[in-house]
Amino acid sequence: MEVTSVAGEKVTPAALVRLRAPACGQPPHPSPATWQHGHVTAATHSPLFPQVPDSADAVLEGLDPEQREVATALHGPVCVLAGAGTGKTRAITHRIAYGVRAGVLQPSSVLAVTFTNRAAGEMRGRLRQLGAHGVQARTFHSAALRQLQYFWPKAIGGSMPRIVDRKVQIVADAAAACRLRLDRGELRDVTAEIEWAKVTQTVPADYAPAAAKAGREAPRDPAEIARIYSLYEDLKRDRAVIDFEDVLLLTVGILQDRQDVAEQVRAQYQHFVVDEYQDVSPLQQRLLELWLGDRDNLCVVGDASQTIYSFTGATPDHLLDFRVRHPGATVVKLVRDYRSTPQVVHLANGLLAQARGRAADHRLELVSQRPAGPEPVFTEYTDEPAEAEGAARRIRDLLDAGVPAAEIAVLFRTNAQSETYEQALADAGVPYQLRGAERFFDRPEVRKAGVALRAASRFGGNDALLDDVVDLPSQVRAVLSGEGWTPQPPAGSGAVRERWESLAALVNLAQDFAAARPGATLADLVAELDERANAQHAPTVQGVTLASLHSAKGLEWDAVFLVGIAEGMMPITYARTDEQIEEERRLLYVGVTRARERLFLSWALSRSPGGRPSRRPSRFLDGLRRGSSAPGAGRGGAGGAGGVERGQARAVGAAEAAAPRRVRRTPARCRVCGRTLTDAGEMKLMRCEDCPSDMDEGLYERLRDWRAEQARRSGQPAYCVFTDRTLIAIAEAVPEDERELVRIPGVGARKLNRYGADVLALCAGRDLGADAADAADEAGGETSGH
Repeated sequence: MEVTSVAGEKVTPAALVRLRAPACGQPPHPSPATWQHGHVTAATHSPLFPQVPDSADAVLEGLDPEQREVATALHGPVCVLAGAGTGKTRAITHRIAYGVRAGVLQPSSVLAVTFTNRAAGEMRGRLRQLGAHGVQARTFHSAALRQLQYFWPKAIGGSMPRIVDRKVQIVADAAAACRLRLDRGELRDVTAEIEWAKVTQTVPADYAPAAAKAGREAPRDPAEIARIYSLYEDLKRDRAVIDFEDVLLLTVGILQDRQDVAEQVRAQYQHFVVDEYQDVSPLQQRLLELWLGDRDNLCVVGDASQTIYSFTGATPDHLLDFRVRHPGATVVKLVRDYRSTPQVVHLANGLLAQARGRAADHRLELVSQRPAGPEPVFTEYTDEPAEAEGAARRIRDLLDAGVPAAEIAVLFRTNAQSETYEQALADAGVPYQLRGAERFFDRPEVRKAGVALRAASRFGGNDALLDDVVDLPSQVRAVLSGEGWTPQPPAGSGAVRERWESLAALVNLAQDFAAARPGATLADLVAELDERANAQHAPTVQGVTLASLHSAKGLEWDAVFLVGIAEGMMPITYARTDEQIEEERRLLYVGVTRARERLFLSWALSRSPGGRPSRRPSRFLDGLRRGSSAPGAGRGGAGGAGGVERGQARAVGAAEAAAPRRVRRTPARCRVCGRTLTDAGEMKLMRCEDCPSDMDEGLYERLRDWRAEQARRSGQPAYCVFTDRTLIAIAEAVPEDERELVRIPGVGARKLNRYGADVLALCAGRDLGADAADAADEAGGETSGH
């Protein structure tokens, strides 16, 4: 699958690169009184259309003292340790803008890198708003691809190989050549293992010992994976293609082998900024070192306490060892939390106070800058359905009290937990949107299981599997055993485990259904599943967010429900080593710090009604909830209060702090009549609903017909392709290229990759052929590794 960056370049995503989309429809929040002067602007919510500062000093206005230190430290190595909600993006974009506006940095000599196209696009947008035009803000892969494409003819010769758009297919071919049969889930997991090996610079021969040393739960025998990995590399060479990780590897190879190319790159880029530095892989770190050469004009930003992607190769070691590699570095700690209330921050700090390990030694003690809010609510339920219903009731109360649905989130540890909450919200009449995963009934394994159950309900008398089973739960277990369900879960994590969890959810649902309706048949259960699936296909625009904790990183909401916080789920069962347990704690910390005002944490004593109450709350809550005793605290460490630690190369260019003032927030206005817009749909169109439209009616009808066909092919509702408002926005803008198309709200990188060629062809007045439709179909079948 290809992803097109905002700059228009097509790259292929690996498991390492995670798309973290912001919660849609979030209204801008007013800046709360912060810091001791009471008028420092908030760190997390920027105005829609701010005025460009009229001078370099004006760029510094509204920054708190530590953010100002970051912004004015323009020389030598700088390390910014930024806690959740402390305005790290604000600090580094103002640093770049201040340097550019002050004439210290040349825009074209600055390269800012981060991990997602969304984050890079946001950074470019902020820099433009601050008057710093021409600065390159890209992902690691986008920057490397740009250089690889430019230097390939000179360094290697000929045309650069095509980037493979279906890596899983080559992995499948490699497995088949090894006489190994992998199902779809195993293919995804083995592909993720190959990606991990490449970003950690592990060759096939070294995979098995490297995986063992890293404590990885391999989805197959490590020797088998090593054979598949080796043959996968051979097949790529034979087919003259490269994959997403090769973009980094080849760029590293050229910069290492060709001094003239390395010098040309270093002459172009002289100042580097790296965001989310705790997520850097060894391969990305090596590329960064080659970009730098023997220079030290580097600013890195990160938080070791938010390291939650180590299974993809990310490591906080580069962040934690920054002062060792750069003894003269200036270290700035951002701990003023502008996102969350003191009550939420107190819980987050308490959670990390019990942590152990290197990351814990460098934890930051956050200090809330917001007014007091309600205390976090801890709730124990008898069973999981009661927990979901309780969350739905509370959400209904919040909606009735005026909290927007888009400002509420339910976060869980695994995607398989979503079905219970999808159903509870649907029953309560609460609109929702699932982020970072397919809806439960849209998942391939659930759809396939539904087909098998339907067939068994019709022709079960001829199925030998059902000969010796009588009751409904036993029938379901027998049918789903042919789809991959087993009484015991598979070891480890990944797609195989996720598929088993989905099937196990169906088994559990059958047990609950039979208990509620004695005498129910398999046909009755199939009808119940169909009813649930149909109810959850209702389109929702402004909805409560359902998301896994991993996919919630980088997002925030007014009210957050952290559910299933029980032993076995948090930490997850397969987290066994001390390092894995501590990463689970950090994952919960990320969840806690997503909440601005209201935080609800809950757990269930049993899985189903009437079940044995054998579960207990997560150990991570010990000492934090009323009535629980605190375990031994962590070792403490060098984290704690904010401030500045200066190395030998003291930062220069710092100006005296000007009296901070609140930045004026300009509302979104209709491009036709000028009225202030508040409705999310109107803001998408940038005009009032009843203002005249310059929409191309013919194009709109063609887009609707095309959308209907795409929905039919994929078996999903039409709004999942594009909403009506997005189609209207496209028909009004009539984009001519990918840059223009991706700017339209509702498109985004994933849909641009999947549908962009078709939409642009329709906008250009061309007819779509069957080949294009088939290509789109194939693109939809690819699954991401993370």
